[in-house]
Amino acid sequence: MSPAPTRWARALAFGLLPEQLAELGVPAAEATFERLQRPWLWRDAEPQLSRGASAKLSELGLELPRIAERHASVDGSCKLLLALGEQRIEAVHMPRAIAYGRERVTLCISSQVGCAMGCTFCATASMGFHRHLSAGEIVGQVLSVVAALGPRHPSELTLVFMGMGEPLHNLPEVTRAIGVLCHGRGLGLSPRRITVSTSGLVPEIEQLGALAQRPLLAVSLNATTDDVRRALMPIGRRYPLAQLQAALERYPLRPRERVTVEYVLLRGVNASDDDAARLSDFCQGFAHNINLIPYNEHALAPFRAPLEAEVDGFAKALLRRRRALVTVRRSRGRDVQAACGQLVQSGA
Repeated sequence: MSPAPTRWARALAFGLLPEQLAELGVPAAEATFERLQRPWLWRDAEPQLSRGASAKLSELGLELPRIAERHASVDGSCKLLLALGEQRIEAVHMPRAIAYGRERVTLCISSQVGCAMGCTFCATASMGFHRHLSAGEIVGQVLSVVAALGPRHPSELTLVFMGMGEPLHNLPEVTRAIGVLCHGRGLGLSPRRITVSTSGLVPEIEQLGALAQRPLLAVSLNATTDDVRRALMPIGRRYPLAQLQAALERYPLRPRERVTVEYVLLRGVNASDDDAARLSDFCQGFAHNINLIPYNEHALAPFRAPLEAEVDGFAKALLRRRRALVTVRRSRGRDVQAACGQLVQSGA
């Protein structure tokens, strides 16, 4: 998990706060920030900047991640291939209709090109790790997609760092990006509308908990014994379940806030009644939601999806053990390989 060399694409200007723009001598820094960060002020899919601001910021880079391909799913979601120079990442745009003709959009975004975690069931792992995204590339990814597909207002947007990469492996840039995305003169997102999902990097979980603008936390667990978790997720060799559990019990939660525990169900691997009992016990010391994810099959891993009866039985076993909020996530975009664990680009 050593850091990759810094090889940012040309989008660094989108990762700067107003005070940082001012320090660089950008004229009318706050107004420039608004023009950069509010796609509804753009023209022809680009921010309209003054000549002086454009001259200053072009040195850093004003090239947004470009939507190179769109793959629409029958369920209304859309997988997007974004070009960062010669490299590619993926994002998933998932609208959901609500009352009176309005909609909410969940946008699943990437934090790295590839991933270093090596989880054996995840297609992204087959890419290996190429590099981190800069804060500007992360923010630019959001802005490009919102400009092209909506929503019309940021209050209708929810972000989940569940695309390519391990967000906490790139925590400094992810933190900077969240600061920009939450700034009141930009999109102005609430940190509680942003979820960061991790495979379980314990020191970085503690760092995340100390942030002033702290997003919601999701932890990808996927096993209830150390032997199975180490086989599925190499990070389990560094941070055993007991160490991860202790970090989650220490994690500071706001009123009514919960940690989301994500559990990918793999047929014949981690879906027994004993697994359900151990999962319930693992979660008992902190406020939580358990999110069961039936495995989304792909050609890059040998695992099989559980039968519906197995999913239903596992959920019922959890509820018998202890009262908890248990949901089954029916991943969207399966027909275009946009579901959980299916994002991958060859030759990235």
